[in-house]
Amino acid sequence: MVSRSGRIILQADWNHVLKDNGEKVWISFKTLNNPMIHGELRSDGVSSQGVPLVTGSESFNVQHVTKNTMTVKYKDGIGEYTRKFVAPQVEYSAIHNSRKSVTSLDVTPGGLGVSADSEGKLKVWETSNGIVRRDLQGHLGDVYTCKFFPSGVVVLSGGADMQLKVWSAETGQCAANIIGHKAAILDTVIIERGRNILSCSKDGTVKLWDVGQKSCLYTYEECGGNVNCCSTGIPNKNIDLGQPETITSDREIQTEGKLLLIGTENGSIQGYGLQTRRKVFDLPCHGAVNCCCILSENAAVCGTQDGYITVLDLRNIRVPLKEWKETRSAILSFSTHNNGFFVSTGDGSCFFVNELCNTTTELTGADCDHIYKVVCDNTHVYTGCRDGQVRKYSCSQAGL
Repeated sequence: MVSRSGRIILQADWNHVLKDNGEKVWISFKTLNNPMIHGELRSDGVSSQGVPLVTGSESFNVQHVTKNTMTVKYKDGIGEYTRKFVAPQVEYSAIHNSRKSVTSLDVTPGGLGVSADSEGKLKVWETSNGIVRRDLQGHLGDVYTCKFFPSGVVVLSGGADMQLKVWSAETGQCAANIIGHKAAILDTVIIERGRNILSCSKDGTVKLWDVGQKSCLYTYEECGGNVNCCSTGIPNKNIDLGQPETITSDREIQTEGKLLLIGTENGSIQGYGLQTRRKVFDLPCHGAVNCCCILSENAAVCGTQDGYITVLDLRNIRVPLKEWKETRSAILSFSTHNNGFFVSTGDGSCFFVNELCNTTTELTGADCDHIYKVVCDNTHVYTGCRDGQVRKYSCSQAGL
């Protein structure tokens, strides 16, 4: 069953506009298959602390305002809907060319970020100020995925040139070049400390690699078309992953007891025993699966091109815990945080879903531009957008 909840939508640059007395921003309430309700928020001045004094029209009531956050309630004859809006703490516009999309992004608690753009540029930068420290050159074409190893000083990337590359974030040198896919690489997983990695590709396969020897340990085939995304985690012990049919290589480290989750272009979410190679489930979805993530030992989430978010119960895969649409645009990425997860979409919205599968908080700033990637380092959230910006948000300001 699909749940359809209401959504409050606010003008992207509200925090800048409402600094001026008398200025207004638009606000709307939307449910699927119903006309949108429009209103406005008006600034009646600014307090001595620089916080705007805001009043709402129609059925929109402003509950609380700070310099970077605003909580709004909408009430109609059916119910009440509340959402907290959080503006960026800072916007980094100099990391990438403003005319190029930021297509992939990762950060480390140690203060480094890595991001790729639609020009094929791959850069390492400081999360505190956005200063670029290294330009990682070597890929031929677009880079679709980049992420840090757990050490925080090594980067894994993959892209249109069918190559995986391992980089030193400290020197900018490429330490390993791993070849084997026959089409573009779309996503990767680093297993534990990183002796093994996974990559998925438009060639319809997922490959398990030994990084040290740059060799393929196993290929998961017959996935049914392009494999857009992958994730791993340790499921509930009652979930049967099967037993390995052959002896695994001693180069395969800490894959035992893990579930491999993949999403495909043909619209299915599939689960495999990572070490056993056994397919555990194959669930049809509403459309192409763009992103997936294992949330806990019992739950996972996937997002589709046609805007559906499905929270899966790994113990009973045929009955989702919740399935709903917040937008008619594509779901593009997830990032876990505090028993919930952030979602980025193709219409510029980025929001947080809590452990009860309720949307509580929206990150603003992107004006209808695709947000290709959202990541979190537990203190801050970062987004990579089609407008070339990397935006940084405070988790404490968001109350998360």
